[in-house]
Amino acid sequence: MPATVLVCDDDSAIRTVLNQALGRAGYDVRTTGTAAGLWRWISAGDGNLVITDVVLPDESGFDLIPRIKRQRPDLPVVVMSAQNTLLTAITAAERGAFEYLPKPFDLKELTSVVGRALVSPQTKRDTNLEAAEERLPLIVSGQRLVLASWSARCHEWTLLSIHRRWPDGPLWARRCRTGGRAARCDPRRP
Repeated sequence: MPATVLVCDDDSAIRTVLNQALGRAGYDVRTTGTAAGLWRWISAGDGNLVITDVVLPDESGFDLIPRIKRQRPDLPVVVMSAQNTLLTAITAAERGAFEYLPKPFDLKELTSVVGRALVSPQTKRDTNLEAAEERLPLIVSGQRLVLASWSARCHEWTLLSIHRRWPDGPLWARRCRTGGRAARCDPRRP
């Protein structure tokens, strides 16, 4: 039986595109334009993954995430938004989202995120250190900055924001293929 993906976006074109793309990838997809519709499915125990927009007509997607996590803590939530800011990405991580996708996004990236979310051990972890690191977008320890997320794009935005604020600071970055582990960027060159 295929995994069920619950999609919530007030834009019918986005819902149609996601329905088609995820359906072709083999998932059972349900779409709604409201948080209330999504909440009915979640309360009934439906779905293996939620993809939600931040701006919805009846409730903020950010306010919905903690409610989802209280009702169904193992249900991964992917947040998407046209508000492509670092603050949006950080808020999504702080609220407990599995991933943040800025609009417009690549459909290959979306299906990759969906696949990772559905097989992620995050849904089985509660208190170990790795889970705690993945919920925090930034961890500062002495001279080391750890960017913890699944998304290389989030790492890139964070580094760019830091660089814009401190353009002469001793920061260098290395592109990392981490497979979901935290990538580390150290101000000292290797």
